[in-house]
Amino acid sequence: MKRIYIAGPMTGLPEFNYPAFHRAAATLRAQGHHVENPAENPAPACGSWAGYMRLALPQLCTCDAVHRLPGWKQSRGARLESFVARVLGLEVQDFDAGAGEGGAHA
Repeated sequence: MKRIYIAGPMTGLPEFNYPAFHRAAATLRAQGHHVENPAENPAPACGSWAGYMRLALPQLCTCDAVHRLPGWKQSRGARLESFVARVLGLEVQDFDAGAGEGGAHA
């Protein structure tokens, strides 16, 4: 079992892209992984992008791997999360629900 953080675009998307985060989390949990899903975090008191990132980055640091949702390259936050994960030596993969075991490919 891996501890996996889900990274992906939220800002400017319908429902903040939460449905895609929740689908990925459900897939990974069904495979027996512990999932850190930032879409499940409470809103920070300030409500700002920086406030959300202050919640997300410590959460990411507890994980073994990061799975990135489609569109992550267009997301400032997901690019930052991907960079931090790589610097920390975490496994970084693109999530693909149709990819079978792990739901991801490198």
